[in-house]
Amino acid sequence: MSRLAQAVLALLLLSAVPAHGASGGGRPEKSLADTVVAVDVGHSLKRSGATSARGVPEYRFNLELARLVVAELHAAGLVRAFLIDEAGTDVPPAGRAILANRKKADVLVSIHHDSVQPHYLSVWPFEGRQRKYCDRFSGYSLFFSAKNPASAASIGLGKSIGESLRSAGFTPTAHHAEPIPGEGRELIDPERGLYRYDGLAVLSRATMPAVLVEAGVIVNRDEETALADPTRRERMARAVAQGVAKYAAAVRP
Repeated sequence: MSRLAQAVLALLLLSAVPAHGASGGGRPEKSLADTVVAVDVGHSLKRSGATSARGVPEYRFNLELARLVVAELHAAGLVRAFLIDEAGTDVPPAGRAILANRKKADVLVSIHHDSVQPHYLSVWPFEGRQRKYCDRFSGYSLFFSAKNPASAASIGLGKSIGESLRSAGFTPTAHHAEPIPGEGRELIDPERGLYRYDGLAVLSRATMPAVLVEAGVIVNRDEETALADPTRRERMARAVAQGVAKYAAAVRP
């Protein structure tokens, strides 16, 4: 990204989040090292989310990526980043937001991997079992909730993460905007893959800017293979972390 584009992005983020980033009352400047980032591992061992085209639970993808995101946040200077429910103890979505609130997190990022609506699924044989798959859709998605009290700031956070993902070579998917049952989400930024989804408790119950990341579509056979690749996983984790870091740097008081 050019210096001009970086400057424009920073201005956009600042205009989107004046309330959260304001320093009113003479508060001291908050450094990146002081910024607290909660990284939620989506789902749990018991409620593992979607199942990939090869039968791998979504939770396993989420945990591996979330750990790397925290490591990359630390490397970017956000040394107070931490995981929510790393042990997979089945904390409900609202409970995850409450944990982030109690920890006084400045940012919440929830890590997930995606699927499709059931009528798109087909069946293929894999290692002696019939597995469901759909190769029609691929790409990442980002979600914020307008019910979050920091919803404008959440948009700024989502745009920053989306910009970083695009710069790293990742492409968003638009299939959640399709006007069918189970989808029909408002796609507010098609270029960066940012949707509005008010029904996600992990976002709506959080008091800080919060974004849910769907890293890719694990029922897509080719994308599942790519998402499991350690090199690509590290690249995506780095992009998410850099997006969070750019956002945090732009909105410091």
